[in-house]
Amino acid sequence: MDMNKLLKVETQNLQTGMYISALDRPWLETPFLIQGFYVKDTGDIQIISDICQYVFVDTSISTRIITSNMSTVSSAIDSSDVSKSLFTDGDASHKTRPGEDVTQPRAGLGGSQLLFPDKKLEKYEDVTNWKSEGPAAEEAVNVLHNGLNSLLSRNKNGGPLEIQKVKEAVDPMINSVIRNPDACIWLARMKQQDQYIYQHSLGTSIWAVALGRQIGLPKSDLRSLAIGGLLFDIGKLQLDKAMLQANRRLTSKETREMKKHVEVGVRLLKEGGMTNPDILDMVSHHHERYNGTGYPQGLLKDEIPVFGRIAAIVDCYDAITSDRIYASAIPPTQAIKQLYNWKDVYFQAEIIEQFIQAIGIYPAGTVVELTSGEIAIVVAASRTRRLRPEIMLLLDSNKKPLSEMEFIDMKEVTHSRAGMPLDIINSVEPNAYGIDLSAIML
Repeated sequence: MDMNKLLKVETQNLQTGMYISALDRPWLETPFLIQGFYVKDTGDIQIISDICQYVFVDTSISTRIITSNMSTVSSAIDSSDVSKSLFTDGDASHKTRPGEDVTQPRAGLGGSQLLFPDKKLEKYEDVTNWKSEGPAAEEAVNVLHNGLNSLLSRNKNGGPLEIQKVKEAVDPMINSVIRNPDACIWLARMKQQDQYIYQHSLGTSIWAVALGRQIGLPKSDLRSLAIGGLLFDIGKLQLDKAMLQANRRLTSKETREMKKHVEVGVRLLKEGGMTNPDILDMVSHHHERYNGTGYPQGLLKDEIPVFGRIAAIVDCYDAITSDRIYASAIPPTQAIKQLYNWKDVYFQAEIIEQFIQAIGIYPAGTVVELTSGEIAIVVAASRTRRLRPEIMLLLDSNKKPLSEMEFIDMKEVTHSRAGMPLDIINSVEPNAYGIDLSAIML
């Protein structure tokens, strides 16, 4: 974004024909589904004024070059969620977050392009739905699991990494995520928790590809993200198993030893013939932090290669939503809020926002409580109405198991059987009410 072409305009001074490229707050705190739009009429001005105090107008886009296919305020907004936002507790009058610097705009139109200025990005569309994609996704994840298991078992026994087989293992998963990411995201959430390193590798590979799809990266880069996510913890296989499985705080010496998995992983990949710099960046920098507090080099902001910044986010998200020896999983929605609170502290804000767009506010596999008192699990996030995903009911209003599965598309079903508004009121712990996620079959 060329800051020299952006003009800060108070909302009461907006005029029709202006092109709004950034807001006075992050896009995810608004009901706007599209980042960047032009003002068509006075109604658009009123909508913007209800949400923002000021906006940033791109002066390089004038009414002379506005075309019929460019988004307007009305086409960019999710009308069902005008009074709701993820981090303002439904207060549509909220103007700024306490302590937040809103003097500079966030990434608006072309936010993904800011991350990859030299790449031609694509816009992916769903070509299947989550249900029809399910069988192919399950087969793809099985191929990925078997390939990873073979790869790591061979490496533990002293054999070299076979990079070509890794590429073959990730391709079916990449193709499935390109068609529709929901089914693979569901399987990533439903993974067994008894072999953390294996399952963490599968999860981070899937999250990374879903994020890359959202950004619009070409398939060759999605493959790099998939392989990097699969392998950035491979160095841990060379560490002491007892230390990895310790259910206590590691000693200072053990912590230093644990951190060596980064350099060990890079060495293993290079010995196996890996030359792809993006994959090596993911392995080298997935523990670096945006504020310079990470390791092994303590890099700051853009000193961290962008694939390393992506790896750090998917690594963290999968870790905190998984059961580990020393910590229990937290609900995906809580994890998303935590990531959001860490924006521009530990992780780059623009990538955090793209990640949330990729997996949804309620990602597949999130257990939620409804206003009806019923308990459900999200089977597919909505990419058009973020607060109204597709769900499967698990428990009735008395928290008793249902005899039959019932699927509800909350975009279509807005009221309960009793005629009351049907909404999600909160997410609950993954194992709440005795629910066994791994036993749920669609």
